[in-house]
Amino acid sequence: MARLAQTAGLTDIQQEILSTVRAFVDKEIIPHAQALEHGDSYPADIVEGMKEMGLFGLTIPEEYGGLGESLLTYALVVEEIARGWMSVSGVINTHFIVAHMVKQHATDEQKQDLLPRMATGDLRGSFSMSEPELGSDVAAIRTRAVREGDSYLINGQKMWLTNGGTSNLTAVLVRTDEGREKPHQNLTTFLVEKPTGYGEVLPGLTVPGKIDKMGYKGVDTTEMVFDDFRIGAEAILGGESGKGFAHMMDGVEVGRVNVAARACGIAIRAFELAVSYAQQRTTFGKPIAQHQAIAFKLAEMATKVEAAHLMMVNAARLKDSGARNDVEAGMAKLIASEYCVEVTQEAFRIHGGYGYSKEYEIERLMREAPFLLIGEGTSEIQKTIISRGLLRDYGLRN
Repeated sequence: MARLAQTAGLTDIQQEILSTVRAFVDKEIIPHAQALEHGDSYPADIVEGMKEMGLFGLTIPEEYGGLGESLLTYALVVEEIARGWMSVSGVINTHFIVAHMVKQHATDEQKQDLLPRMATGDLRGSFSMSEPELGSDVAAIRTRAVREGDSYLINGQKMWLTNGGTSNLTAVLVRTDEGREKPHQNLTTFLVEKPTGYGEVLPGLTVPGKIDKMGYKGVDTTEMVFDDFRIGAEAILGGESGKGFAHMMDGVEVGRVNVAARACGIAIRAFELAVSYAQQRTTFGKPIAQHQAIAFKLAEMATKVEAAHLMMVNAARLKDSGARNDVEAGMAKLIASEYCVEVTQEAFRIHGGYGYSKEYEIERLMREAPFLLIGEGTSEIQKTIISRGLLRDYGLRN
């Protein structure tokens, strides 16, 4: 049993789930990740395996056919999967976010319709908030939905959709005319069901081909273009317009815990590769792990892995308790993503010249880790969130 990233207080069911996922990762993901990643190939067989295990319904209540597990369980599962290949965790990340939003904010009719299909993985979610010129300024969204009778016409362009082509349910944040002074109160989330694939998948809705990326291969990242796309008012999440910002921010908090978990998974794998290689590679008559320069690197890497894991677990448990966790989720995402990059780079250095070879797994991790610095908000955005929360809690009282 590995020493690092252990979680105290888990139930027998949680431990059984994690043991099953860990075995799946070791047998079905790690041996195939290199070939799939280098070919930028969608991991269809792995996804089918996750469907059979019921992972797509992990956090969906049992009454809708899911397993009814907590955010903590979800985060620990994501950590295990990212340890195998981050792209596979990306396949389920947006699905979990959308499932959470539906579970928390949808009408009863929407829950009855969507959650059972999401639990089986037949209906898979993607999450669309960003736009080409938007960045982190969510209130500046330009994609607009204009009401016409019982339906809306949507026009605009969305960007950076993970699973944009392989999902068939997308939660899309757009601007609606609510007549409210604050920009974020004029945003609405639509639940758009669509066919999988690329091109014009529905009249007025186009999903261009995959965006070519430095890393994070296999999972598709796309744009989504709306050109007089007509959708019924019943597709509004929760049935009430103008509440999309709150819905999305709730989802993003889940997403930040997810990114922290993914960062932990990659860091764990980078450490595993480094500590193994350091005991096999010899210089000056002994394994390099016995040289103090390398031994100290391993000590620092392990400490960072452990710290990131504990902060991620804390953020997940707070969210499960119903307490506000914006600061804790931001802290976990900040430290886990930054430490992930640092640990991965140290593992790369320990590998020496071999780390630069595509034959070695660490080369892939070096291209994947930087994505986590920007996913679900940059480190600078996390610092903004954290500092605002601290000033809220420690503000001077008159």
